[in-house]
Amino acid sequence: MAHIRYFAAAEEFAGRAAEHRGEPTLGALLEALTAAYPALGAILPRCAVLVDGRRNADDTALTADTVIDVLPPFAGG
Repeated sequence: MAHIRYFAAAEEFAGRAAEHRGEPTLGALLEALTAAYPALGAILPRCAVLVDGRRNADDTALTADTVIDVLPPFAGG
């Protein structure tokens, strides 16, 4: 199961800082997160979703060792 970490508003909208999920691909994971957490789904298209520190295509396979970071847009200076 992949380890998902949520940051800032993504954590707030998911209602948790982290969780383990069993979806087989990044695309399937994003669909499942949108269904499970509608508020997160609303901002997910604007989030940086990193698989082991890098952006990847939706068909990227996820394994038990995969770490996914969900980072919403940040403002500041």
